[in-house]
Formats: sequence, structure tokens, C-alpha cells
Amino acid sequence: MNNTLEINLAAFTFDQVKESIRTKKILTLSEDAIQSIQRCRNYLDEKLLGADTLFYGINTGFGFLQDVKIDNHQIEQLQYNLLMSHACGMGEYVPENIIRLMLLLKIKSLSYGFSGVQTATVSFLQQMYNHNVLPVVYTQGSLGASGDLAPLSHLSLPIIGMGELWFEGKIQTAAKTFTELNWQPVALKSKEGLALINGTQFMSAYGIYCLAKAESLLKWADIIAAISYDAFSCTLQPLHPLIHSIRKHKGQQQTAETLLKHLAGSEIAQTVKKQVQDPYSFRCIPQVHGASKDVWNNVLNVFLDEINSVTDNPNIFPEEDMILSGGNFHGQPLALHLDFLSIAMSELASISERRTYQLISGQRGLPLFLVKDAGLNSGFMIPQYTAAGMVSENKQLCTPASVDSISSSNNQEDHVSMGANAATKCLRVIENVEKILAIELLSAAQALDFRRPQQSSVLIETIHAELRKRVSFNEKDRVLHDDMMKTIEFMRTCNPDKK
Repeated sequence: MNNTLEINLAAFTFDQVKESIRTKKILTLSEDAIQSIQRCRNYLDEKLLGADTLFYGINTGFGFLQDVKIDNHQIEQLQYNLLMSHACGMGEYVPENIIRLMLLLKIKSLSYGFSGVQTATVSFLQQMYNHNVLPVVYTQGSLGASGDLAPLSHLSLPIIGMGELWFEGKIQTAAKTFTELNWQPVALKSKEGLALINGTQFMSAYGIYCLAKAESLLKWADIIAAISYDAFSCTLQPLHPLIHSIRKHKGQQQTAETLLKHLAGSEIAQTVKKQVQDPYSFRCIPQVHGASKDVWNNVLNVFLDEINSVTDNPNIFPEEDMILSGGNFHGQPLALHLDFLSIAMSELASISERRTYQLISGQRGLPLFLVKDAGLNSGFMIPQYTAAGMVSENKQLCTPASVDSISSSNNQEDHVSMGANAATKCLRVIENVEKILAIELLSAAQALDFRRPQQSSVLIETIHAELRKRVSFNEKDRVLHDDMMKTIEFMRTCNPDKK
């Protein structure tokens, strides 16, 4: 198995990035990437020789201080000052998987050769990634418009021997880590500090991580819904292909087809039902799950464009002999789509909680709260409370961040995306979705046991049997938190693609 991931001038695929999260591949830089980086750096060095022209952030101040000329002998000090002054993050630590993605995506963006950095700087980022020596980065501090300034400053501080690092399971200073590893910091040249901290890699890394997690949960949602479908003894009529052939949404059509496959051969599904129709949370699974899938696909396309782009400022074009200042760091495309993904995934959880509610309601021959001796035992009453609480929390988190803006840098940066806030709360929403789906799975498995001796499909019975190896049937009240956590772990370790 190839354990390397080459950074070259070709676009990353989603599968490549997901694999980098899962297997911690070793990064290599292709020869064409190295040449592109060096060609741009050589051009910038030559351009600055004896130049009187002002180039933003290269020989000027930053933001509102754009017109302040920096003397040539202070240009390199300017880059150090930039990293130190902009490292103003607060809040919780960014998860290590997301820090690795930030490093990966920053290396990718710099490798195209439009940023003016040294190969030594990119190689240092590569070295941190490959040795799993990860900068300490904080969740708060970015407005998502001048790039992710504060998070990327913390990501970049170790390059100059400053900041803190995760090393062998603990946090320590970069200086101490470098002594232990015999590493040397990089001497930054003009423009490099700005190239490092301008960019959307905080938002992008969160978005890609959320998309990867959401992809798995979308698959689980269909499997769990199918288990609930039989557990609640629903009719197959709403899944009939003719219904979905006359409404053209791909996600809806695919979901109906998937549920029919999951339920194929089910004895319970083939039983004649007394009811004419089922509640919307069952009958409209294709329409609701399918809509979330369509949003996921749309968001994925936006993020794939972003992670294969150059998002710092200014941009350097050696072939055209131009240095252009613009706004590729603005996170508006990401902010809007992170908000959209949050809403779509929140709806997946909302309909899941409604199915859980129906399962515990004492209908369709199921005992109230899915337990024997209800009254003496509360059964599955309170897991539904927990799910309801998280559904409500998701509604609050889904207030769009992207509709907000606040002026900064003395009104020079007068419209910002708030994409970083959209990113961090999107992950919180998706983590809640995972928990809510796990509660439905736990409840549906319990309900299915009350359908015996009738059997469901081979797939559903296999999933049920594997879950039962970790979580037994609930005969009487016990601490259900433990069961809920085991079910979450089951979902994380049992690959739905292989069922």
C-alpha cells in the first residue's frame, strides 16, 4: 500500500483528502511543484531589487496601514511582526485532525507558485505534517475575510521558532520541541508572512472534515431509517419507484432506491399492514434525506474548488510580470455553503428524532417506551429527551453566520464572511447529528426485538446482530448513557459501505 501523498499541480480529489485524514500519509512535493514555488520566489526577489513601487504587504503595512512604506532593510522583520501580532486566537483547541488538514491545504495552496514563498518554508510545513508535530491553533479569532488570520498565524508561528506545538501527546513550546528534534526555524523573506496567514485553510479544513463526517452519517441515516421502518411496521408503498420517477431530485430517487435495497427480503416489510399511510418521518424519508444529500453534493463541489485554489493576497504572476492585490482570501463561498450544510444535516437529525419519538409512543404493537413493565421502568423515554434537546440546539446553531458582517481594520475590511464561525458551528451540528442518529439506532434495535419471531432483511439483521454484540437488549432500566456511547462507537467503527 502506498503510504505517500504527492503534492503536485493536479487537483486534490475528495478521496485523497479523506485518505489523508484516515491513514496519516507522508507528504511529498513533486518536482513541478518545487519548480513553481522557486520560480515565483526568484521573480519576487528580482522584482524588489531597487524597486520604488509599493506592493501591498511586501513593502507596505497591512490592512488600514496599506499605504505605509516599509524600508527595504525592514521588509523581513515585517513578516515576523505580522505573525506575532496576528496570533490572537482564543477559545478551544482546534482538533488535531483539522490542524493536519490545515497544514495539508496550506501546503497545497502555496505549491501552485503564486504566493512568493521559499521552498524552505513549504518544506517546513511538510516536515511538521509528516512528523505529526502540530501547531496549537484556537477556534476563535477569524472573521473569515482577510483570510483566517489568527488561526493561520498560530499555525505558522513554529516556522519562526515561536508558538506552541502538540508533540507526543502534550503541548510544549516550539523552542523546546526544536531542541529535542534538532530542527531549525526558517528565516522568512519578504511577503512570506502574509502568504502564510492570508488564506481560507481554517474554514476549508473544517469544511472538508465536516463533509467527510457527514458523508458517513448520510449513509448511516438511510440504514438506521430502514431499521426503524421495519421496527415501526411501515408500508413500502412510499418507496415505490413510480412515485420518485415523477419528481426529478436525484437525492430523493437515490434514497428511495437505497431504502428498498436495505429492506429487500424483509419478512416484516412484506406483511400486510393495517394502516393506509405512515407518519411523515417515515413516509417522507426519501424527500428529506434526499434533499440533505443534494446539498452535501453541492457543498462538496464548492470545497473541492476551494482547496485546489490559491487564496492568499497579493498574488504573483511571474509569466505575466504582475503582482496583483485582490480578495481571494474572502470566505463568502465557504460561509454560505457551511451554513447550508449545517441546515441540511440538522434536518437529517430532526426527522430522526421524530422517528425515535414514534417508536417509543406505544403504537403498532410496540410497548410504551420500548420496555417491559413500563411505569416500573422508564425504558427509552429519556434518550428521546436527549435527542430532542440536541435537535433544538441545532436549530439555534443553524442561524446563518454568513448573513452577519462587522467592520474591522479601521473600516478598510468593511465586509467579512464570518465563515470561521460557520465552520466551527457546522462541526458542532454534525457531532449532534451523530448522537441523534445513534439514539434512533439504539431505539430501533430495541423495537425490532419486539417484532420477533418475524425477521427483517439480511442487511438489517446483520447490523442488528453486530450492534447486539456491544449493546444487549434492554430488559429493565439501566444507565442508558453507556449504551448510547457504545452505539456511537459502533457507528464509527462499523463501515456502512461494507454492509
